[in-house]
Amino acid sequence: MTHYSIGELARMTGLSTRTIRFYSDSGVIPVAGRTAGGFRTYDVDGLARLKLVRTLRDLGVDLPTAQRVLAREVSVADVARTHAEAIDAQMRTLRLRRAVLRVVARNGEVEMVHELARLSEEERQAILDDFFDEVFGGLELDPGFEQMMRSVRVELPDDPSTEQLEAWIELANMVRDPDFRTSIRRMSERHHELRAEGADLSGVSQELMEAFQYAIAQAREALDAGVDPRSPEAEAIVARVNERWSAAADLPVGPELAKRLEEFGDPRAERYWALIATINGWENPVPDTTAARRWLTDAAR
Repeated sequence: MTHYSIGELARMTGLSTRTIRFYSDSGVIPVAGRTAGGFRTYDVDGLARLKLVRTLRDLGVDLPTAQRVLAREVSVADVARTHAEAIDAQMRTLRLRRAVLRVVARNGEVEMVHELARLSEEERQAILDDFFDEVFGGLELDPGFEQMMRSVRVELPDDPSTEQLEAWIELANMVRDPDFRTSIRRMSERHHELRAEGADLSGVSQELMEAFQYAIAQAREALDAGVDPRSPEAEAIVARVNERWSAAADLPVGPELAKRLEEFGDPRAERYWALIATINGWENPVPDTTAARRWLTDAAR
């Protein structure tokens, strides 16, 4: 039977003689014999056990667990599965810490960023629910609209990218901003007033959305063409948009665009959806219409 000295095991496994002696003293690899000079020797089984322990230790498995594997108290598969799950959890934690540190490096905020990043899904949603309760509470809005707003959840991954974490922090700060809440509350109250005045706002959401998209498309074309918002050409564009908008909302033709941009034109409302899209990883991001809105506002005046 082949026997190996500690020095030979060290050369074959890459472990130090000191480590091998420690494993031998711990009973990880049994002594198979001794030389004439009294030095310990180990057999092939000892070499195999040593290689397995080395591999497990390289993978981060602690020595007591490795000894349980050798004693056949647990299988290598079970240990690997459990350890892989632990590593997954550690990696999520590390990626979150990395994202937090990168955000902190950009804006200098530490406690606020760390606090918001550690919130659970329910706690994140509670921030939005509190926002909805304040800006919609006590008002009669289109039921489909309010339900849609409340149904969209914040789904920040366990291991968010820096961009997703930044978007969540910006969103959380936005919906807690008193000025933003006041602005959205004002829009909601105007919506409530229109319903109270008898305007049928149910069933026209799609038409209004298409009218809005038409207005934005017209403004972008004008921007690309270099049309001055104070020119007669811009006036004609506004007239077409007004007609489309009024038809969609079943309202009289008039300065409808200017009024709606004033009442519902806070660009942060659009930014809200852009942030939600980034956080949730939606494939089709919300387009930025800031420049088009600004052109329309100037032209409508």
